[in-house]
Amino acid sequence: MRLHTLHDLDKTEGTVQLRHAADPSSSATTLVLFPPPSATDPNDPLRWPRWKKHTAFLSVCAFTFLTNYGIGGLAPAFYILSQEFDRSMAQTSDLLLWPILVLGAFNFLWVPLANYFGKRPVFVFCSGLLCACFLWGAVARSFESLLWSNIVAAFAGSSTEALGASIVNDLYFLHERGAKMGLYMNFISGGNTVGPLVCGLVITGLSWRWHKWIAVIFTAINFVTVLLFVPETRYYRDANEDRVDGERREGVLSSSTEHVEAQTEPKKTATVSETVEEEQSPPSTVPKKTWIRELSLWSGVAPDTNLLKMFIRPLPMFAYPCVIYAFLGYAVSLVLTVSVNILNPFVLQAPPYNWSPMINGLINLPGFIGNVAGSFAGGWLVDVFCDWRTRRNSGVFEPENRLYLGVLPLVITGTGCLLFGYGVEKTLHWTSLFFGYGMVSFALTAVPTITMAYVSDCVLPVNSDALMLVNGEAPFGCSSFSVMYMADLLQV
Repeated sequence: MRLHTLHDLDKTEGTVQLRHAADPSSSATTLVLFPPPSATDPNDPLRWPRWKKHTAFLSVCAFTFLTNYGIGGLAPAFYILSQEFDRSMAQTSDLLLWPILVLGAFNFLWVPLANYFGKRPVFVFCSGLLCACFLWGAVARSFESLLWSNIVAAFAGSSTEALGASIVNDLYFLHERGAKMGLYMNFISGGNTVGPLVCGLVITGLSWRWHKWIAVIFTAINFVTVLLFVPETRYYRDANEDRVDGERREGVLSSSTEHVEAQTEPKKTATVSETVEEEQSPPSTVPKKTWIRELSLWSGVAPDTNLLKMFIRPLPMFAYPCVIYAFLGYAVSLVLTVSVNILNPFVLQAPPYNWSPMINGLINLPGFIGNVAGSFAGGWLVDVFCDWRTRRNSGVFEPENRLYLGVLPLVITGTGCLLFGYGVEKTLHWTSLFFGYGMVSFALTAVPTITMAYVSDCVLPVNSDALMLVNGEAPFGCSSFSVMYMADLLQV
C-alpha cells in the first residue's frame, strides 16, 4: 500500500501522439482518441452516448452555477442589507468573503471522499443540502442566520469546485478538454454575473428574499436531475495497458527529432491505432449496467488503498510548478472580480451616481460578456491553437501549448483594472466602469480554463487531487487579498 510517484502512473507527462498520418505522402492526419476508451467495457464513461455525457456534465455545471447564483448573486443587495441589519460595509461583505473561503477549504474534504467512495454520492448529498441552505437563507431573520446559511451553502457547493472540473476528464477526450473546461468555468462565473443581474431586478420589484426563493426552486430541480441523470463517473483503467501505451509514446517522442524517423513514425502510430480499433470490435465482456443500477449511491470503494491515504496523497503536489502556477493565476483573476463585485454597490448606489439596485445589477451584463469571451478564448480557441501546434509537431501534443494564449487575459484584464480603478477615482461616466468590469471579468474564465486544462494534461491520473489544490488554494488567496483590500477602503 505504498504511495506511487506520478511517473509510475503515467510516463507521458501529458505529451502524447494525438494525430497520425494515414498516408505519409499526404498532409491529412487522423485524430487519436486519448485516453483510449475501454474495448470491452460499455460502462466506461468515455464510451457513453453523447447525450448521456452532456446531460451528466450539464447537471453538474448547473449545480455549480446555482451555488454562485445564490451566494455571489446577492451582491447588489449588500447596500440594502447593510441598512436593514445595521451592519457596516466590511461586515456586510462577510456574506461573500466567508463563503468564498469555505468554497476553497472544503475541496480538501470532498475530493478525497469522492476518490474513495465515488463522485455520485457526494453530488447527490451536496445538491440536496444546497437546496436546504437556500431555503434557510430565504427565511432568515437575522444577519447571523443569513451569513451562516451562505457559509453552509458554500460547504455544499464546494463539492463541485474541483470535482466538476475533474468530471470533464472522466467524460471527454483530450482534444475536447479545453472547450468543456471553458464551458464549466463559464457556469461558475455565470452565477456571479447572472445572479447579481437577476437579484438587482428582483429586489427592486420584490425583496432580496425572493432572490433566495428563486434559488430554492432551481436547486430543487437540479437536485432531481443530479439524482436521476448523473451516474458514477469514476472508472479504473488498466494500469498495465496505460504503462505500455506510455512507453510506446516515449519511443515516438525520442525518435521524432530525426527527420527520417519522423516520417516513418506515423506509420507505427497508425498501426497502433488500427490495433485499438480492431480490439474494440469484439463483443463486450462486461455486462452493461441498467439505468436503475446506475441510480445506486454505492459503487464500492477505491481498491488497494484507504481513506487516510486519499487525504495524504495530494499533499506532495503543493510543490508541483504546474499546480502553483494554476493556483496563482486563478487566485489573482478571482480576487480582481470579487473586489469589483464588493465595491460596485457602494459606488453606484451612493452619490453621485445614486443608482437603484435594479440599475446597479446591469453592470453584470458586461461582466457576463467578459466571462463568455474569456471561456471561449481559454477553451475552444486554445483547443484550436493546440491542434494547430500538434499538426506542426508531427502529431505530438504538448500540454505547454495551452499556455501561449495566456497573454490575452494578461493584456485585456490588466487594461480593465486600470480603466475601472481610474473611473472610480475620478467618478467618470458609468460606461468606463462597465467597460472596465467587462475586461476584468475576461480573466475569471480564461485563466482558470487554460491553467486547469494544462494541469489535467500534465497529471491526468491524479487530476482530481491536483485540481483540488488549485480550487482550494485560490479562494484562500482571494479571501486574504479581499480582506486587505476592504481594510484599505475603510481607511480611505
